[in-house]
Amino acid sequence: MTPATGRTQRRDLALLWHQIRYEQLSFWRNPQSAFFTFVFPVVIIVLFGALFHGVGRSSYFYGLSALQYYVPTIAAVSVLGACYSQLAIVLSTRRQNGILKRIRATPLPAWTYFLGLLAHCIVVSVVDIALIVGVGRLFGVPLPTHWAAIALALVLGAACFCALGVAVASLIRNAEAAPAVVQLVLFPLVFISGTYLPIHSQVIQRITGVLPVRPFNEALMGPFAQHTGFDWGALGVLLAWGVLGGLVAVRRFRWDPRAG
Repeated sequence: MTPATGRTQRRDLALLWHQIRYEQLSFWRNPQSAFFTFVFPVVIIVLFGALFHGVGRSSYFYGLSALQYYVPTIAAVSVLGACYSQLAIVLSTRRQNGILKRIRATPLPAWTYFLGLLAHCIVVSVVDIALIVGVGRLFGVPLPTHWAAIALALVLGAACFCALGVAVASLIRNAEAAPAVVQLVLFPLVFISGTYLPIHSQVIQRITGVLPVRPFNEALMGPFAQHTGFDWGALGVLLAWGVLGGLVAVRRFRWDPRAG
């Protein structure tokens, strides 16, 4: 490695760290958004804990208790919120306000900007999951045992849904339409993927098995509640959707609000 290459790498790492810090500061300086990002999944788990506390294992929940089922699925939906919904809306708003255009004019490489967004989303997701696991533990849900499988599922899921969030943001024409477009895609998919209610229809399971939300639920369900390790099939589906989202984002993403 030449000295020039070493300097370039150090500069890129410094820019990446700066971008991660910027995203974190921007997030925490909006306390209302941060508050509801973390409170919503916690409230859901508390409600389910109050409703299902003491209910034992059931075939309806695939041999798990209700709370063993809901801790990983609500953890998954919290990652979706941080890495897909919020990211798509934030990018649409920044593009319309001209922020992305100004960022593009700086020395910050595009890959550094998006990698910084991914790292920020992973940090938020980790905090969300830690809160959900903690609340679940208060209701008697055992702690997970396969943390490596959870970590891989979290990173791959976050990367997949961030790529899809950027891809969807590239198709949204204005910031006012962003929440509606994002929820139009996410809301029905979350329900038919078994996030809030187990789905026992074989037809729906086959359909949702090749879509990204159900595989993410399953990739977390195993190490969270079933004491299994890596679900390579589910992780492969997430990887495929991440690649697809990345290709759409690379081809369609626009920094200028007047473009596309």
